[in-house]
Amino acid sequence: MATKTNTDQILRTMFSRLLRVEIDVQLEARLAAVIDSVMERVTGNFDLETVQGQNTFRALLCSMVVHGWGNGMHPFHNPKADQDGRSLEVRVSKDILMGMEDLQALRYVKKDAQGRVRKALFEPDQNLRVRQQIDEILGEVSQEKWPEP
Repeated sequence: MATKTNTDQILRTMFSRLLRVEIDVQLEARLAAVIDSVMERVTGNFDLETVQGQNTFRALLCSMVVHGWGNGMHPFHNPKADQDGRSLEVRVSKDILMGMEDLQALRYVKKDAQGRVRKALFEPDQNLRVRQQIDEILGEVSQEKWPEP
C-alpha cells in the first residue's frame, strides 16, 4: 500500500511560484509519481559519502528529470498564458523566443542536410478549426430558419 505524500501540493506550489503556471491534475499526478518513485529508491539505500553512492544518486536524479521531461515537457502540456494572463514564450534557439500558442500550431518542419529549418507549416489548433466550422454551420442554419427582418 502506497503512503500518501504531499508531492502533488509541492509540485503545484513550485510551478505556481517559480514558473507562474498551473499544471493540470493528470500531469501533476504523473510527475508526482515519478518523484515519489525516486524518493522510495533514495530512502536509505546508498551512502552519499562514497563515489558509488553519489553516482547512484545522480542516476536517480537524472532518471527523475528524464521521466519528468517525458511526462511534462511538451508544448501540449503547457498553458498558453501564465497566472497573470501574459502569453508564455519558449526559447526555440539561442536568440529566438516563440509563444506557446505558435509552438502548439507547428505541424510540419522540413530541414536541410545540415539540420537547418527550411520550411515550417503552422496551423491553428484542430479544436479551434472544428469550433469555427460548427459556428459557421450554426450560423447558416440560423440564417435559414430565423432570417432577420
